[in-house]
Amino acid sequence: MMKKQTVWLLTMLSLMIVLSAYYMLSDGSENLAYIDNGQDSKQEAVPTDSTEAEDDSEVTDITNVADDELFTTIRMQLQDERNMKKERLTDVVASSSSTTNEKDEALKDIDVLEDLSSKEVILEESIANEAEYEDVLVRSDEDKVHVHVKTDKLSGEEANNIMQIVRDEFGEIPVDVNFQTPESK
Repeated sequence: MMKKQTVWLLTMLSLMIVLSAYYMLSDGSENLAYIDNGQDSKQEAVPTDSTEAEDDSEVTDITNVADDELFTTIRMQLQDERNMKKERLTDVVASSSSTTNEKDEALKDIDVLEDLSSKEVILEESIANEAEYEDVLVRSDEDKVHVHVKTDKLSGEEANNIMQIVRDEFGEIPVDVNFQTPESK
């Protein structure tokens, strides 16, 4: 069996090769990232009613980075992170030096990661189908769920509906709803 460091090194090298190929093959104008320095900002907050104001929710417009590639890139990075965590946890389970409790905890953590991923996919599909958004990205942190929707504009009512869908799936957790305007072609 290969050492953990060797597997980690090979994973990083293959990631660098994939990213290098991506940047070499993609159009140079799409590779520019936008850094918001507070001037000439396109962000706007959508007002919510007084009951939602206490939920720490805000709807903002995310400036376009690369139209269709942004959400896909974020999904791939998140999946890679989780796969690396699963791999480490699987190594703990397979290790003969791990105790039974450590193995049980590792198995529970793997189940939590898989459950989290499936909930995010379900939410992305149900939110996208709800109002026929172009694309939806759902990311879950430990204490907050971030939802990014690709649409021309997002009303407060739509944001509240999205927050309710997320709470139905994740329970009472703060939800951050943002939208990104699609690039005209």
